[in-house]
This record gives sequence, C-alpha cells and structure tokens, in this order.
Amino acid sequence: MAVTPNNNSEDNYVYYNGRKLRKGFTTGTTATAATVAAIRTLLNQEPQETVMVHAANGKTAIFDVEQTDFDEQQASCAIKKDGGDDQDATDGALIFATVKLRDDNEIHLDGGKGVGRVTKEGLANKPGMPAINPTPRRVIKAAAREEVGEKRGVDIVISVPEGERIAKLTYNPRLGIVGGISILGTSGVVTPMSESSWKHSISIEMNIHRKRSDNTIVLVPGNYGEDFVKDELGIPSAKIVQMSNFVGYVLHETQRLGFTKVLIVGDLGKMIKVAGGIFSTHSKDADARAEIMVANLALMGGVPTAFLRKINQCLTTISMIKMIDEAGYQEVYQMIADKIKLRAEKLLAHREPHVEIDAVIFSRESGFLAASKPLQEIKGEWQ
Repeated sequence: MAVTPNNNSEDNYVYYNGRKLRKGFTTGTTATAATVAAIRTLLNQEPQETVMVHAANGKTAIFDVEQTDFDEQQASCAIKKDGGDDQDATDGALIFATVKLRDDNEIHLDGGKGVGRVTKEGLANKPGMPAINPTPRRVIKAAAREEVGEKRGVDIVISVPEGERIAKLTYNPRLGIVGGISILGTSGVVTPMSESSWKHSISIEMNIHRKRSDNTIVLVPGNYGEDFVKDELGIPSAKIVQMSNFVGYVLHETQRLGFTKVLIVGDLGKMIKVAGGIFSTHSKDADARAEIMVANLALMGGVPTAFLRKINQCLTTISMIKMIDEAGYQEVYQMIADKIKLRAEKLLAHREPHVEIDAVIFSRESGFLAASKPLQEIKGEWQ
C-alpha cells in the first residue's frame, strides 16, 4: 500500500455519507516510483524495500517495492497501483520500470508489455508512441534526472503485465489505444468519490460563491478549461468552478442557487455534446460527437458527402478539427458555440431566475475556436 509521510492527515481523505475514504495515487505516480526504485537498485546494486517520490501536484508518497530483479547492466522494479478507496480498473495492478544506463546523458522513456500504443491521430501522444500521457511522462523523466544527475543518461521502459486484460475494462480500445492501459494522471493523486458526492461537492463550492454575493460564475469541465479561462481569457480563478461531466446538473444548480449569468468554457471534445442536447458528457452516458459535427457541417450546405463520411469516421474531435481547418469549414465552430448557448438556456427556460448564458469553445491543439458573442466583449464582461 502506498502511504504519505503523514498518513493520518485529513488531506489524505475525503468524506462521503459519513464514510472516510482514503485517497490514492495514479498510474503515473506509481510508474514514477517504480522508475526511481529501479534506478537506485541499479546504481547501488542492492534492492530497495521502499521508495519515496513526489506526485505531479507535489504531494509526497512512500511505496513498497513489490518485486526486484537486477544485475550490473539493468534493473527492474515493480510497484503496486494503489488507488486508495477508488476501486478503478487499474487498482492493484503491478507497474514495472526497467532501466539501463546509457552512454550519453539522454533520458529515454518507452512503454513495454501492457502499456498501450497510440494508433490514431488526435490524442495527446502521436501514433506509435506509448500511451504515457504528458504529465506523467514529464514527472517520470524529472525524477529519473534527479537520480542519475546531469551527466548520465538512462533508458526507461514502463510495463504492466496485466495491462492488456485491464485495458478491455477501459475506454482505450475506442480511442485507438491498443495493447494495454494508459499511464495517466494530471495531479498524480486519485480522489475517491461517487458521482452523487462529487455533485454535492460542486454544489457546496458554488454555494460558497453565492454566500460571498457572487451572481455570476464561470463553468469549465476540468483543468484544461480552467487553464484556458485564466491564461487566454484573463479571468481569475476565483470566478471558476469545475463542473466535470455534470453539465445539466450544474446548470440547474446555478439557477437554484440564484446565479443570473453563466459563462461555459470548454474543449470542443466535451462541449460538442451539449450542442446536441447531451448534458452528461461522460463517455459512459453518451458519445455522439461525430454525429453532431456531421449534422452541423451538413447544415452549412455545400459540404461534400464524402467529407462528412470522413468526419463520421474520426475517433476524436482533434482529428475532426484538423480536417475541418484544412478544408476551410471553420464556420461550423460558431454554429456549435451558438447551439451550446441555445441548449443551455432552453434547459433553464421555464424556471426562475432567468440565467443569461454564453459559451466559449477551444481546442487544446489549436486554441480558441468560437464564442457565442465576440471574445473581446466576453473578456470585458468577465475580467
């Protein structure tokens, strides 16, 4: 089991219905621990019983080393993924790191058995790359650099023996990631929480805004949306609430709590669903991204059927955006932004108070796409 140095700290737990739930660590943090353990084993030529690392958010964690194999040339260590009381598909899986020193000072990171490979355009990693997401990739390499120093290099291979089986329980196959799981985690920490308690926590956060007399609020799906709002729109974080996938629930809460003005900002991959009247944007509930994009492109008129068919075959909105931009059909983004506003206002139309809603959509790859009113006007109202 992974622990923090102060394992009894309240920061290591969340509460739900009177139950105390322990936080855990992501596959990214687990892979970092395995890497550090393997490098120390190789350099010291002795096995490590425990290893301490920092998660992406800076939180410190101590892991037991489950398995070790080494000689003078390379070392391999395994750490058990500990998701705390969040029992996801990867909880309990052994994550291995195998390391070998290089003749130069480069650090190379790759995926081995049980770590998926990207086969389609549009994901954070390019086709052919292992499914080790940018944040854990950065954290693993930084931890390795700290261990080997500036003058030495190391090859690192992350593997998950049960990864191919586990991946069948995840969304990876639908994203074109084959052969295993993804090494994930933007914060490095897993917070266990049911949907109902998650929604309740969002409501609590929104109520705090109202108690300080706010009647306007910015809603984003997650960290990417929040970063865009702060960095690109210049809106302070004090005005932002993360709504996750619960768009409909949170919109109803804005009305119940008495907000009168809402700005929704999100990546097209999430928000295009709202343009089609889908207010729970998790993939388990609905995924009509391609269908909604095709319908709006068709409504523009003059878009060839062959092009619509290609869009319909795209696995991600990033792939769609690339094709749309190359073909010059960017007008569709404005249609989608306007429909997000229309759908959201219609959802709240028959209750009081009236809630004025605007929407901004962007892409992590290409930036701003469209807004329901001129972007400068939105910045002027919300900054």
